[in-house]
Amino acid sequence: MAQEHRSEDGEHRFTGETGVSRLRGRLFEGVTLAATVFGLVVVAAMLAYVFVDAVQPFTADPGWHAVYAATVVLPVLALAVTYYTADGPAGEVAVAVTGIPVVGLVVGAGLAVLFIEIATPADWFGLVAALFVGGAAVLAHQRFRPAAAVERLAVVVLAPLVAVQGVPAVSVDTTLTSPLTNTEIVTVSFATPDLLPSVGAVLRPVLSAVPGWLLLLAAVTLPTALLFGRVVERRRNDDRGVRETVAGSLLVLTVGSFIAPAVGLSAQNWVLLATATVVPTAVYLEGVVRRREGRSGLAFPPVLAGGVALGVALTDSLGFAGPDSWLNWAFLTSPTSITPEKAGIYPPLVGSVLMLAVIVVLVFPVGVGAAIYLEEYAPDSGLRGRLVDLVEINIGNLAGVPSVVYGLLGLALFVKEVGLAGGIVVVGGMTVGLLILPIVIISAQEAIRAVPDSLRNASYGMGATQWQTIRNVVLPRALPGILTGTILALGRAIGETAPLLMIGAAASVRLAPNGFFDKFSAMPRQIFAWSSEFDPDFRFGVLAAGVVTLVVVLLLMNGTAIVVRNRYQRSE
Repeated sequence: MAQEHRSEDGEHRFTGETGVSRLRGRLFEGVTLAATVFGLVVVAAMLAYVFVDAVQPFTADPGWHAVYAATVVLPVLALAVTYYTADGPAGEVAVAVTGIPVVGLVVGAGLAVLFIEIATPADWFGLVAALFVGGAAVLAHQRFRPAAAVERLAVVVLAPLVAVQGVPAVSVDTTLTSPLTNTEIVTVSFATPDLLPSVGAVLRPVLSAVPGWLLLLAAVTLPTALLFGRVVERRRNDDRGVRETVAGSLLVLTVGSFIAPAVGLSAQNWVLLATATVVPTAVYLEGVVRRREGRSGLAFPPVLAGGVALGVALTDSLGFAGPDSWLNWAFLTSPTSITPEKAGIYPPLVGSVLMLAVIVVLVFPVGVGAAIYLEEYAPDSGLRGRLVDLVEINIGNLAGVPSVVYGLLGLALFVKEVGLAGGIVVVGGMTVGLLILPIVIISAQEAIRAVPDSLRNASYGMGATQWQTIRNVVLPRALPGILTGTILALGRAIGETAPLLMIGAAASVRLAPNGFFDKFSAMPRQIFAWSSEFDPDFRFGVLAAGVVTLVVVLLLMNGTAIVVRNRYQRSE
């Protein structure tokens, strides 16, 4: 038993079993802290080893290191220490205002790859216009025939489909036979012209004469600005946020489209990169300025960028040679080669981007839809309730199945049964999508389950239906958690190798895939192929550069998920 004693200073102290349990708690805390530090040190050491092989910093002149230490490392460390010790909110602002453009550049580069290899601006504009027409048809039907629920279901399904694909020609061949003699009497052939072309087909002759950057401005920048404008409008609680965001975004990007070619950047790529970087960064800066908290953190990006620019100028003027790095611009934009010095990762990088696009389009709606049903609609009693419990148990079990098993499943299902070619982008995306689908479902369930029931009851009390409650109350509150789990799942998907081996993804390709039904290779598959090369430059230098590229992409995705989660927790 713990005993209470009064010390000389008048305080009550406990001895006995309480002291023993406190000692055990401190020992446990020390052991867990040591284990955590040990794990972090081991991972950091491994990453540092790979980074040194990829960048080879020790091949640079000592003066090069001294210049960048003075212009970049010391100022950045000084600011970081200041933020950490004296101004925590400024540190958060510094990280966000630096990380948002970096993540935006990665997203913009991925969009540029899609428009270079897959789609044209005219095709994308036609698709967006077709979806707009289909949505307008649905809204018009809802307005003029609000009670026709069954008709609206058909309109919701058919209107966007018709707008995107049109109504093709109809061809009918009919042979009449005599029932007595079983001989042909007459053959009737009937054919119609195209009954209704798609919206994209109608617009294509006109769009061919419009500059591509202008089409992207309307079909990519405008929707993005509308989305972020809604964020600004809700944050400021006024009706000017959308108008100001859209007008500012279109003005800045239009002016930049005429300036970009002067610095070696095409107007089309400028629109994509600026949409992914300038718009979200400007919206975040507007919030920081409005809150008037942590504004000193805005000095971090100029100090970092200015230090890098000053370091480049000084090393060039003083003649200091930089490191002989394997990881450079040529590595990111070149195909693989039998020569280590000429090997690049561009085709596998494009393949990973396309595979990720397939996964997002197929897995996200299916996973979130399944989570909504299981949490909001599925019965919790009776025979159907027991079946739902069985489904949830199996979803949890599927989340732990080895990835190689999913590779065999994809090979048997999509290649053997469906008849798709092995090693194409869509097969790789669907196979890896099956791998992360249970993770997306579970994470979405947790996010939906975390929404308080009081909000649902309040919505029902105001007369909202169950679907209105889910759409307007539950999903907006659960969306940050859903996005966090989905991004983490995508981070796992982009690093998987075993499923790609099973479905026959190429070890290396010289040309990037031009469509979702082309042969492809992904970054982890290419890295695995480099690991079996006899040349040490492949197994150490080129492989290390590929690993660093893959790890950087994973860290950016995971960092984005962490930021979304932290902002959601603060909003709570």
